[in-house]
Amino acid sequence: MFWLKLGFISFGGPAGQISIMHEYMVEKRKWISESKFLHALNYCMLLPGPEALQLTIYTGWLMHRTKGGIAAGLLFILPSVFILLALSILYVTYGKTDILTAIFYGMKPAVVAIVFLALLKIGERALQGRIDYVIAILSLCALLLFNIPYPVLILAVILFGIIYVRFFSEQKNDSQSTSPTSSEDESAYMRNKDSVIGHGSFSLTRFTVQALCFLIIWSIPLIALYLFTSDFPFWKQLSLFFTKVGLVAFGGAYSSLMYVSQFAVEKLHWLTKLQMVDGLALGETTPGPLMMVLSFVGFLGAYHHFNGSLMLGTLGLLAATFFTFLPSFIFILLGAPIVEMTQENKSIKQVLSFVTPAVVGVIANLTIFTASAVLFPVAISLSGFNWLGLIWIIISVAAMKKFGVNMILWIAVSALMGVAVKMVVGV
Repeated sequence: MFWLKLGFISFGGPAGQISIMHEYMVEKRKWISESKFLHALNYCMLLPGPEALQLTIYTGWLMHRTKGGIAAGLLFILPSVFILLALSILYVTYGKTDILTAIFYGMKPAVVAIVFLALLKIGERALQGRIDYVIAILSLCALLLFNIPYPVLILAVILFGIIYVRFFSEQKNDSQSTSPTSSEDESAYMRNKDSVIGHGSFSLTRFTVQALCFLIIWSIPLIALYLFTSDFPFWKQLSLFFTKVGLVAFGGAYSSLMYVSQFAVEKLHWLTKLQMVDGLALGETTPGPLMMVLSFVGFLGAYHHFNGSLMLGTLGLLAATFFTFLPSFIFILLGAPIVEMTQENKSIKQVLSFVTPAVVGVIANLTIFTASAVLFPVAISLSGFNWLGLIWIIISVAAMKKFGVNMILWIAVSALMGVAVKMVVGV
């Protein structure tokens, strides 16, 4: 039941989750070796979607075939589904009370600081050369100034990467070439670099059958929504939208949130900018993949569309969860045998390495989006500027970066700060 336990204790985002998995699976239980773990992690980090969930599915598949992968992935995300559902119901039921308003007033600047620190951390790792900086800046401009859809941006960057690698491949270093040396003895591990994985060989027949099965699995909820709900165009739009998010979410939650904001906030008006920041705050304080915040968007979308129905809001949350995370199961369970056949594919890695600096631009845009929602809650004007919010953003960055305060702890401190300000100032 390790995966269920991980689902309850996996705070701190993918870094914390992967650290827990490494400590348990590699160091304590010796289920898989260091090289096997890093090989799986490298593959998962190249894919769209939450890498911690995908690593969980991959490891489950490695140990116990397809059933193991499905069981591991489901147990990992189920706790956060029910926790976020409960918080979403509380949010729409009591969110306008003074105490919750004060709590979110304090938490929102901390969320801006968290996104900003994620931008710094990812940018420090991803921007290694001039071409990386150019891609990041152009990606930010495409989103911020021209409102280019996120999937279009990613596809354009991949196409550019293919052309660049084809003609200038020697100029782009492979950033994921590090791995344990082949001389290391890994015989003490259940799965290691020398293990023969019986189900790891690629079969075109099995691949085709599994692909058809996943297509059927994807279709079943859509058919059920058509047969048993009213206003099917809404449910169709929600299902296709979150499927698309799951398929193109390179860079995980922070990058996909910008795409969701573009569509769900600005075009469909399922929720407001501030509600989007509230959802990110809830996602940061609950265990499981941070992309679970998209389930909150699905909840509010259905809740508002159906005039405050908690039942249909719940259905929206479950549908958003299903369609967002199903692609991660598909990528791993269909692709894992192919990955096991070849430990390295430098061409693919080089092409996809161009996506990472684009993700930096996407997260920079998300930083601007969340900061503007917090600093200008009513309208962009000097008279409406949230000076207390700016001060707390600066304090939050200093606390978490310079003094190493735990993120969850600081969100709690920020919530208390909001309550204190509400009591003293009455904002």
